[in-house]
Amino acid sequence: MNSVKKKIIGVGSPVVDTIALVDDAFLDNVNGDKGGMLLVESTELGSMLNNLPAGSIRAPGGSAGNTLFALARMGAPAALLGKLGNCSIAEFYLEQFKHHGGETSRFKHGSIPNGHCLSLVTPDGERTMRTDLGAAMTLSPEEINVPDFEGYEFAHLEGYLLFNEALMRKVLESAKTAGCTISLDLASFEVVQATSAVLPDILESYVDIVFANEEEASAFTGIQDDYPAMARALHQHCDVAAVKIGARGSFVAQNGEVHTIDPVQAKQVIDTTTAGDLWAAGFLYGWLEGRPATECAHLGSQLGAAVVQQQGSVLQHDVWTELLQAINA
Repeated sequence: MNSVKKKIIGVGSPVVDTIALVDDAFLDNVNGDKGGMLLVESTELGSMLNNLPAGSIRAPGGSAGNTLFALARMGAPAALLGKLGNCSIAEFYLEQFKHHGGETSRFKHGSIPNGHCLSLVTPDGERTMRTDLGAAMTLSPEEINVPDFEGYEFAHLEGYLLFNEALMRKVLESAKTAGCTISLDLASFEVVQATSAVLPDILESYVDIVFANEEEASAFTGIQDDYPAMARALHQHCDVAAVKIGARGSFVAQNGEVHTIDPVQAKQVIDTTTAGDLWAAGFLYGWLEGRPATECAHLGSQLGAAVVQQQGSVLQHDVWTELLQAINA
């Protein structure tokens, strides 16, 4: 039995993921660079879906969604705030979140189809995401209010919200007014590059904990290859900064110091699509329990290493059982 008592709410786009293993040649017909995430129109996404090789899988997704699904499955009191569509995959998302123990009362409901993300995973484990946000993109600042966050001590936000600055600021202001501690996952280097004019102010004014992988941290700081320096530069803007560098571990800056976190090695790497989201879940699980940031980062590494060894974000029951035994030991 875990000891988490603090309640956490995630905010982001509740999209359904289609995850497919492809070769690099498939990406020759996909607009944009390999890696990261780009928004696309529904027609473009439909064309890519029609050309997929056999064997793709469907799973509930979204950056914040992946994190909160994992937290709910670990037994943390967890809710998700985002806008669902009016179709069968929206019903699939809602039922899956409820099934794994999540609180569903904070969802908003739209009148168009649900958001859908195609994650193309190449043999090196790299994921290239193309997303039609659907109903999630229609979430407006006017639909967000302080009561959405009342009763929750912590709010975790996905960086993709930064594409709508007015919405992001309304979310941040509402969460802070409700008394929430706030974490932000920078999500992708494209997000950081596109929002560089406003991101420093948002971190300094609202965010307590920031998560970034090496590409996102480099895009924000302008620093190349020096990961402790990246963590230190991010830490100048908020209380805790974590820079994740995959199989090489992570760096966490807090109270003016940078700590090196050794990696948890995966036996094999099949799909890195949700590694960062599950890393955040492990970190936040430890944080909600009041563990030191270095221990939280180690928990993040445990979850991240587990999820890259399979296709998709939904870990099997026996994997969760083993993880929870290790985490709660």
